[in-house]
Amino acid sequence: MTYLENLFSLQSKVAVVIGGTGVLGSAMCKALARAGAAVVILGRRKEAADGLAKEIIRGGGNALGVSADVLDEKQLRQAHQFILEKFGSLDILINCAGGNIPGAVVQPDKSFLDLKLDDFEKVVSLNLSGTVLPCQVFGETLIEKKRGVIINISSMTAIRPLTRVVGYGAAKAAISNFTLWLAVELARKYGEGLRVNAIAPGFFLTEQNRTLLTNPDGSLTDRGQQIIRGTPFGRFGEAEELCGTLLWLCSDASRFVSGIVVPVDGAFSAYAGV
Repeated sequence: MTYLENLFSLQSKVAVVIGGTGVLGSAMCKALARAGAAVVILGRRKEAADGLAKEIIRGGGNALGVSADVLDEKQLRQAHQFILEKFGSLDILINCAGGNIPGAVVQPDKSFLDLKLDDFEKVVSLNLSGTVLPCQVFGETLIEKKRGVIINISSMTAIRPLTRVVGYGAAKAAISNFTLWLAVELARKYGEGLRVNAIAPGFFLTEQNRTLLTNPDGSLTDRGQQIIRGTPFGRFGEAEELCGTLLWLCSDASRFVSGIVVPVDGAFSAYAGV
């Protein structure tokens, strides 16, 4: 193995990907497996997690599907124990779970006054608490070892607030802040072996946003056109384009990097529109 291959290798590492069955999460799971990690795909959809695990195994990787609700501490702790029994330890935690619901979105024909606070709180809980709680549960093993990597998933709306998605934007901004806070907390108390960073994806077509950005015939909606105009690369990202950054942050190639949020966005966050 060459120096560069060794630097980016995740051989013998165990990576837990929370919410790994979505478009972006699936690409991350496959990339981690190709880099040598044993990948645990954790989510509520056990059938989907098992299907992805089988696909990775057929490709020569090592993967396992595990079922748990990201907001259920008891289920997460049971999953944690199961993973430790199966693999003996864990080294990497990727918090990829999240989402949005209509009631936490201010539609074009509505105003902020119409926002449903219950739905706002649900979205904040799913995205923010659904990141903090796994960090607590799976972080126990990382803290005990004083070594490991946590990667959270932020968003463009944490960097440049987007119209309409008020609940989701607030939660993702909080995740960015939490990422920086946790990086300092763990490094100061447990040493440099524990690193925490986040990735802020630009605009990728996923199960959640496809109908918002594209029409049934594949053409762009008005919002999709606005996003493409605001992205200097002039296109949406492809899920695999997140994986280079992911592997860098998970490997020894970034061993002096902690407490950052990396945009992977085709220069969207850098563009002022003029």
